[in-house]
Amino acid sequence: MSTETLERAKSAIPVKGYLDIKDLIIPEGEELVKAILKLKEEKNAVILAHYYQPGEIQDIADFLGDSLQLARQAKDTDADMIVFCGVHFMAEAAKILNPTKKVVLPDTMAGCSLADGCSGEGLRKMREQHPNALIATYINCNAETKAESDIIVTSSNAETVIEALPKDRPIIFAPDKNLGRYLSQKTGRDMILWDGSCIVHEAFSMERIAQQLADNPDAKLIAHPESEEAVLKLAHFIGSTSALLNFVEQDDSQKFIIATEEGILHEMRKRAPHKELIPALVFDESCNCSECFYMKRNTMQKLYLCMKYELPEILIDEELRLRALKPIEAMLDLSKSIK
Repeated sequence: MSTETLERAKSAIPVKGYLDIKDLIIPEGEELVKAILKLKEEKNAVILAHYYQPGEIQDIADFLGDSLQLARQAKDTDADMIVFCGVHFMAEAAKILNPTKKVVLPDTMAGCSLADGCSGEGLRKMREQHPNALIATYINCNAETKAESDIIVTSSNAETVIEALPKDRPIIFAPDKNLGRYLSQKTGRDMILWDGSCIVHEAFSMERIAQQLADNPDAKLIAHPESEEAVLKLAHFIGSTSALLNFVEQDDSQKFIIATEEGILHEMRKRAPHKELIPALVFDESCNCSECFYMKRNTMQKLYLCMKYELPEILIDEELRLRALKPIEAMLDLSKSIK
């Protein structure tokens, strides 16, 4: 491969989101796995992967987890390079926590409907309208939005964080209205909700899931709190990504209907191979809408190129990073009791 070809691929990253080197021979199968592991050793890299990533990426990761678990791993790692297999806001959070480490993401177009739908400017306007309010923001947001927040939450620690906030202050919760509504009901706190939602969790159909439950009377419906209220009312258990995983592993039931992103089933099957797992159905019968196409933009081939050339790299302005760091650190301090 020529230097010109590589430079052309690098220059196309802002448009494509990843290194697209057409004339480079990339290993396949087990050889690709070996090549990635070799690069990891050579570069003292750590691979962090979310439960919603493709199964083969989950299998090769050093640490697999939900947003809270991965934030902790990103903060504590002694690796020189963090390879984040997730979506952009997750890799950005890793960089916020590790300014001196190189953070790379296989595909920068791995975005998030929640993050895309909320802005720092919008939060500033909400604060102007409610000057006494505290802003608690779901981690599914970009650095600018985090920087305007008083504290960050994940689905694993949100209830703990909300209950710890001063009772005499109103709470602005962004950007997921479904999670915010659920938390308001759980904690009894009144919240001013940003009007945002996850395209995956809003795709679930209450009517089709109700039919699934009728067809499988021995199954338990478990749902992520980003799902709409009608679906949550049908659920036998509601919890974060890691909580859903633990519930399937530990509960006595042998059959579950899973209302969250389908990638979690990969780890569930590994931990509970004898149990039957049924993906919850969505409104559109013609699509696999319970699969986040953003999460699935990362592939093993992109991961290999990302590690080989250490691109695309996540960079962030230092002043913005420091502002965004404060609410993340506040979250991590409050979440020490959560495993």
